[in-house]
Amino acid sequence: MAAGWRGSGRLLFLFPKHHSCVSVSQNLNQFARISLQFSSVVHSQKAMTDHLQTDLGLYKPPQTVRGMTELDRTAFSQTVSVPAIRIPTKVLNKVVKSLKKVALQRPGLKRVVEEHNEDGNKDSSQGEHRLLLLDPNNITSTDSFDSEEAEALKAYGVPQEIQKYQVKLTYENLKSEEILRAVLPEGQDVTSGFSRVGHIAHMNLRDHQLPYRKLIGQVIIDKNPGVTCVVNKTNTIDSTYRNFQMEVLAGESNMVAKVRENAVLYEFDFSLVYWNPRLSTEHERIVSLLQRGDTVVDVFAGVGPFAIPAARRGCEVLANDLNPESFRWLQHNAKLNKVDRKITSFNMDGRDFIRGPVRERLPSLMKGSQKIHVVMNLPALALEFLDAFRGLLGPEPDQSLSCLDDNLPQVHCYGFSKEDDTQRDVVERAEASLKISLRGQCSVHLVRNVAPNKEMMCVSFTLPRGVLYSTHTQDRDISEEPCPKKQKCEDLTD
Repeated sequence: MAAGWRGSGRLLFLFPKHHSCVSVSQNLNQFARISLQFSSVVHSQKAMTDHLQTDLGLYKPPQTVRGMTELDRTAFSQTVSVPAIRIPTKVLNKVVKSLKKVALQRPGLKRVVEEHNEDGNKDSSQGEHRLLLLDPNNITSTDSFDSEEAEALKAYGVPQEIQKYQVKLTYENLKSEEILRAVLPEGQDVTSGFSRVGHIAHMNLRDHQLPYRKLIGQVIIDKNPGVTCVVNKTNTIDSTYRNFQMEVLAGESNMVAKVRENAVLYEFDFSLVYWNPRLSTEHERIVSLLQRGDTVVDVFAGVGPFAIPAARRGCEVLANDLNPESFRWLQHNAKLNKVDRKITSFNMDGRDFIRGPVRERLPSLMKGSQKIHVVMNLPALALEFLDAFRGLLGPEPDQSLSCLDDNLPQVHCYGFSKEDDTQRDVVERAEASLKISLRGQCSVHLVRNVAPNKEMMCVSFTLPRGVLYSTHTQDRDISEEPCPKKQKCEDLTD
């Protein structure tokens, strides 16, 4: 990457020829890892670039704001000098459009201003010219314009001359990163990122940021329209009900959020249920596999991010969650989206749900032609819950039946992995719970990078007949090959 370039960059990924025989699945997984790692690098480089631009550019934070814990907006005011170019009003719009890459971009700050004389009064030639304020990070002299910008100035008869203009910057003109970088101790990480859940901004602050948490919360509200509440997670997710303790940093204490995801409206109490806005793409991916008339069994349904859109797609849904609050909001969202007749909801432990309502309905569903999808999105524990399917339907009814005669359920089970080979890890853990081999009978999808060296994966497979019937699950070694005629699941790596 060449230093000093302006504008968007380009990347070229090259794959060596000697890797051409590597499996597509492995290549996709490696590419996903590279993309995530590159994304992290880009994020770090962006943070570094932002830091350099703040140091070298427009705003020099007053030392008096360093260490501030209670927000004083007036303390950030400052007068700075910026470059400007004088433009005749008759060609103003055309020139501004040609120089949009180098024009000053500041929240609440006009980039086109009237001229003033040395006394600070409006120039006597008012109306004939305007000044376009320029970004000092891009324009430092008349030679800073690139060839296209210089040609445009010449074509419109604008002298390529730079003058200085005094601008008063206030708190309203500053970006959240600049404010927090000015306040927090020098050299410390600055966190201004958050997950947005309706009107709530959810942050994960680090220890060194906690003394400034109230100020950080207020800055986030000030700089993000529509955010009226900022919370910070104070502990890890409770694996039983999948919620976590949180502290309100700023704004109202209303935790009932309204969220629209993939054209579906959800309402829930964010403090009492689990909701992750980073999973919207995964919700959409699974729903895209469904056809009208299919049956969806959602073992850990939460407030309905799989169940509601599946019902809207014309599927019959059995949705379960152990958390009473999730169960209540699941029912509420089903009515809100007018699909309550398509969803039968349960408030049970996942194993009890599988061994009870699912076991009762599964034999008749397997006799039909429509597909059965089982979604198990509890990545901390779901792989362990797969053992609930072992021997679920008891003795096999007719040994002479072909492996292809039954409409076997398709399972999509999620898990976290910290291993180097995440695909192998989640498959082996699934096999350990099922007590049968899944070799050649499953696919693994990388959902997202959760943390450094921790990934969320989804393993998808057709539930083996040898698992469902007890006569095939007694003392079976997981290295045993599955039935050679067993239906293979679809390739879901795309």
